Amino acid sequence: MTASPTITLNGRPYPLESPTTVPDLLATLGFAGKPVVVELNGQALTPAEHATAQVTPGATLELITLAAGG
Repeated sequence: MTASPTITLNGRPYPLESPTTVPDLLATLGFAGKPVVVELNGQALTPAEHATAQVTPGATLELITLAAGG
């Protein structure tokens, strides 16, 4: 039996069957339109890079949400 393709998302396995873009994955996770810092395979991405960055099975992704407050 073969394991399902996954990525490591914030240190935990997350299923990812096929490559996707960062915005599509963020939408799936409920973060569309929210301020999020994205690190893909150890490389911090600028918001301009999100649209073209591909997340593929085996990737490591760290997401940090930003919140205002005091």
